[in-house]
Order: sequence, then C-alpha cells, then structure tokens
Amino acid sequence: MRTRLNRTLRLSLILAAPLLVGACSAWDGKDSSLRPRASVADQSPEALYAAGIEALRQERYQQAVEMFDAVESNHPYSTWATSAKLMSAYSEYMRNRYTEAIGALDRFIQLHPAHRDIAYAYYLRALCYYEQIVDAERDQRGTETALAQLQDVVNRFPDSAYARDARLKMDLARDHLAGREMIVGRFYQARGLYTAAIGRFKRVVEDYQTTNHVPEALHRLTEVYLALGLTEEARQTASVLGHNYPGSPWYQDSYALLVQGATPAPQDRPGFMRRAWNSVF
Repeated sequence: MRTRLNRTLRLSLILAAPLLVGACSAWDGKDSSLRPRASVADQSPEALYAAGIEALRQERYQQAVEMFDAVESNHPYSTWATSAKLMSAYSEYMRNRYTEAIGALDRFIQLHPAHRDIAYAYYLRALCYYEQIVDAERDQRGTETALAQLQDVVNRFPDSAYARDARLKMDLARDHLAGREMIVGRFYQARGLYTAAIGRFKRVVEDYQTTNHVPEALHRLTEVYLALGLTEEARQTASVLGHNYPGSPWYQDSYALLVQGATPAPQDRPGFMRRAWNSVF
C-alpha cells in the first residue's frame, strides 16, 4: 500500500508543480500547523492551494481536501479552481474515500474534457475502482467495473504512462475474475453439477487465457470429462494442457488420471492403449 501511495503522490505533485512556484511565496512555510495567517475566506487562491499541497506532503488528507475545496468555493473563477478540483479528488482517494473521489472526478471530467491533466483524471478514477476490488470469494461486479474503467484509460490514452500502468492492473483484474470462476467451478464439481462446472472452467480457458488459472482449469475439465465417461474429450483437453504447459503439476495430475483410467478392452491388441496415449501426447 505504501508503495502505491508514494507513487501516486509523486504523480499528483508533478501535476501541481507548475502551480507551486507562485503559490509558495504566498504561504508561510514556517507555520507547521498549516493554519492560514488569516481566515480561510480571506486567503488568496494561491495560498489556499499551497496549503493543500503542504497538507498532502504531510499526509494530512482531510485538511488537504478542505484547502482545495476552499479554493473552489471562495475563488471559483480563479485559474487555481480547476486544478484544485482535481487535487481535492486526489486527496479523497488518498484517504480511501473512493465514492467521494469518483464523484469529484466525474464532475471534473464532465466540466473540463480538454484539460491538460484529463488523462490523469480518467486514470485516477480507474484507480478508485481498482482499489475496491474484493477477494475472489465475494461478488466480482466491482472487479468488472474496475476492468472497464482501466480499459477506458487504455482506449483514450493508449500511449500514455497511465495506459501502461492500466494494462498491468487489467492483467491482475482478469486474474482475479478467473480465480472467481475457478472457485465457483470447483464448488459445482464437488457437488456433481458437472455441466455447470464445465461452463465455468471453459470460461477461464477461453476468456482468461493469459491468467495463471488456465492450467488448473484444463485439469479440472479433464477430471469432469472422466467423471462423465467422456474419455476422448478428457484426452483432448489433457493434450492441450500438456502442449501448452508441459512442466505444470496440473499436467502431471491429468496424465496420471488418464493412465489410471486407461484399462485396455479385451479385443485390444497388447500395447494398444500405450500407443494411443502416445499419439495424443
């Protein structure tokens, strides 16, 4: 968590850097309590903005929100007000108030679609959803929303640093969704609901091909097919597993299952099952 916060904080301060040059002279940096020299209403937008930035640096996020909101409420037509909206949203994000941050970012995006930092606004909104992803045991609608928001960043700003980070997070989100499918699939399999289990495992193989859950999904499909007496389907699935993940323990388990179940029929010639097995693998 600390690594994420520091990285995102640096991004926000980069956005604020051009504004700080003029603002710092308007704020008494020696006042560690960050109390303005006069009431908030009497402060210039530059001083309020600088106070917000200083509060961020000291991780006093609620105070940062108050300072940035004061810029907008007391100086709505100043050149500082627009940037203060974005920084207020960022401050809400930093104190894990994601609903408030998303609301502020939605307003910023709607009102300032051509702002120089619009890419960051979309990225920060996606992060708000991403940070709310819950463990795979729970409902994953939030993960799907986060994935859609991250994809939106990639689609709109494909060559940006934000898009590169969004792609990494999308991979993690997909792995999370695949993990959920595996949990549900194993649940169905354990209760003999094989058709439902096949649907879940196939979805992992087809929709989440880049995740690390695919080898197990192929093995579970092999198990289910054997349980249903569908030996040929089981062999074909194990063949795909062996071809793509030859060193996987799941392949070894599938191999052992098929060998155990490969009892030659009376009319089979000696060695027939071994030759058939080798032709598949």
